[in-house]
Amino acid sequence: MARCIMVQGTCSNAGKSLLCAALCRIFRQDGWRVAPFKAQNMALNSFITANGGEMGRAQVVQAEAAGVAPDVRMNPILLKPTSDVGSQVIVMGQARGNRTAREYWGDKRALLPVVKQAYDSLAAEYDIIVIEGAGSPAEINLKQDDIVNMGLAKLVDAPVLLVGDIDRGGVFASLYGTVKLLEPDEQARIRALIINKFRGDVEILRPGLAQLEELTGKPVAGVVPYGRFDIDDEDSLSERLNGDARGAAVRIAVVRLPRLSNFTDFAALGRVPGVGVYYADKPAQLEGADMIVLPGTKATLADLKWLRESGMEAQMLKQHAAGIPVFGVCGGFQMLGRTVSDPENTEGGGSLRGLGLLPVDTVFRPRKTTVQARGVVECLSGMLEGLSGAAVEGYEIHMGETVRDTEALPFAVLTRADGTTVSDGCQAENVYGTYLHGVFDAPGVALGLAQALAAHKGVSLEDAVCDTAQYREQEYDRLADTVRQTLDMDLIYRILEGNA
Repeated sequence: MARCIMVQGTCSNAGKSLLCAALCRIFRQDGWRVAPFKAQNMALNSFITANGGEMGRAQVVQAEAAGVAPDVRMNPILLKPTSDVGSQVIVMGQARGNRTAREYWGDKRALLPVVKQAYDSLAAEYDIIVIEGAGSPAEINLKQDDIVNMGLAKLVDAPVLLVGDIDRGGVFASLYGTVKLLEPDEQARIRALIINKFRGDVEILRPGLAQLEELTGKPVAGVVPYGRFDIDDEDSLSERLNGDARGAAVRIAVVRLPRLSNFTDFAALGRVPGVGVYYADKPAQLEGADMIVLPGTKATLADLKWLRESGMEAQMLKQHAAGIPVFGVCGGFQMLGRTVSDPENTEGGGSLRGLGLLPVDTVFRPRKTTVQARGVVECLSGMLEGLSGAAVEGYEIHMGETVRDTEALPFAVLTRADGTTVSDGCQAENVYGTYLHGVFDAPGVALGLAQALAAHKGVSLEDAVCDTAQYREQEYDRLADTVRQTLDMDLIYRILEGNA
């Protein structure tokens, strides 16, 4: 069975996911077969594996860092929030319907055998398992039925590294308080502390580190500097959503829907030199954009209602009438149509008028489409005609069935992993929609789109090479180099081997 090490945090967004990715890459560089694991993930950024299973994006990133194929066993439970009190529950890659928090909490212990089986299966195939916790282990109101922090650490006998985020302030109190709120046997599982996202001279911290070690009885394994790594983010806490595009030659506005999902779809666009991608949730922010993107969402009807009530719909229609192209992905594509209906109560029921920019109608069904696909963009009209014939690949995740008018043109023709060929999406008068997540990731697609927008605007962009796969590898290596230089890896290996 594999050895394991677990990264827990004092809070959400302490940097657990990136540190796990770094450890996966470091162990891989050192010659080990490594797999990531997170028992339960809550996120709207998800991925579809080669066999059609759905899992959290963070474990996909960690698998890529480890040099292995993403596998739903690495994230056996995924919760995708559909409201403030409910989520779609996905177990071993398959959707099991929507549950309120109370309903899920009552059923959670029943999923423990699923978690253990997934972990044991991975542990039989790999040398090291890098486990990520969720939130904080010191949520004392939730500890009784915990299956993702100390509950899991006990189940698989994992030593724990506890990470605190100094960028938020109060890191000494959060590390000390987290340790002291745990039971004695849980405190004993914490083998070392890590301070993450530090800016400045680490020597200034030395007195505090020494005192923290004395107070907790735990060594500090290192102080990791604040770094900007262009690696896919997990959820809505991402700093990526707070940037702007001032000064960019081409400005692409992504509508920041309340239940925005899979915003990683647009990372490739932001990597093109001269292109600025920014997220907008106020009508005035759409002014001056060279293209508006309506992204995916886990709650199409609710977010369509928000779009209307917030004034964003009216502004989008105004910008479109002025000649600005609009691009919809998945739920965004559905909203661009004439109607969105939910007769079987998949998303709470009801029917709403769409933006009416594409001649399509969508009906939600209980069956969820989760499949990888690749294909070719059809002959496009309008501003993006230069993308005609471009090769694209990605994956579909949707509950809806969208019917296009017979005379309307699709966006692309795709071949799914199951061998079926489908006409995907729709196009009409500078409006484009697709179900394909990752549509901009294939070589040349993001650059081609950006150059088309730039040409229409009368500006030029560099003819840059955007190889997404190669770029990711470089970023994983850069992350691993930073963490290797700042953590006591000898101590980490001793902890891994049970000698510290």
